[in-house]
Amino acid sequence: MIVEAIMSGVTTIVEMFRSGGIITYIITLIGIYGILISTQKIRYLRKINKGDITEVMDIVVVSMEKGGAIQALKDISSIKNPVSKIIAEALKIGYKNKVEVEEGMEQVFIVELSKMTNGLNTLKTIIELAPFLGLIGTVIGIWMTFKTLGVQTNAVVMAEGIYIALITTIVGLAVAIILLPLHTYIKTLIDDEMDKIELANKMTNWGYGVAKIKVKDNVSCAIEALQEANGIVNTRKVTDEEANIQVSFKPSMLEKSLNNIILEKCNTKSEIVESILKQ
Repeated sequence: MIVEAIMSGVTTIVEMFRSGGIITYIITLIGIYGILISTQKIRYLRKINKGDITEVMDIVVVSMEKGGAIQALKDISSIKNPVSKIIAEALKIGYKNKVEVEEGMEQVFIVELSKMTNGLNTLKTIIELAPFLGLIGTVIGIWMTFKTLGVQTNAVVMAEGIYIALITTIVGLAVAIILLPLHTYIKTLIDDEMDKIELANKMTNWGYGVAKIKVKDNVSCAIEALQEANGIVNTRKVTDEEANIQVSFKPSMLEKSLNNIILEKCNTKSEIVESILKQ
């Protein structure tokens, strides 16, 4: 009984496609293309939505205690989502100045937003276009029906012609009805990821940082250069195997990278061996 009902339904659908003509096939093809876009987009968005921002920040905090920003960058490098990439750019403050870090975060945001929204306009166009194509098919079918009736007046022929004409509208509406919830779901996933990105920007608004720097020569000049720079809170000489200067700074006020501050005034190279950032 069930098998017969299924076979009957399949036969009806096949007959509808045969009767609907070329426009029915066109609507079906763009509908299939829309489903493929939706499936690919949902898989990608669900993949990047798996990572939670609190988990990423917990890794950053633990790593910061172990080896500073460099260690944090290494530990979150395996997490491939927009949030981790934006946090990774924020961790480079000190190695880069405030403007460079902000530009890097903005570039990451633009690239990731493009990936998330790619294909969304095409899907929206298909949803809007499918019913109109169906309507065009219906209008053409009714026009053909009345053209035939002009030669031979027959109620049966008229009813059959209108039935065939309405097939394209049914198919067009079916495509839109199937794709619209998928489009809404995709937008919801994108909005969720955007909320995470906004939260990541707030959570990486570091309050202060402490860096250890190794200067090859002219340490006193390097300390003087750092003390004169904007955003530097405190600078002192240290006796460490890996570093000889420790500097405290405000990331939001750092106009130049720490290495550039030393290079411009003292014309000597330096290396940041550790940078610890706090909120």
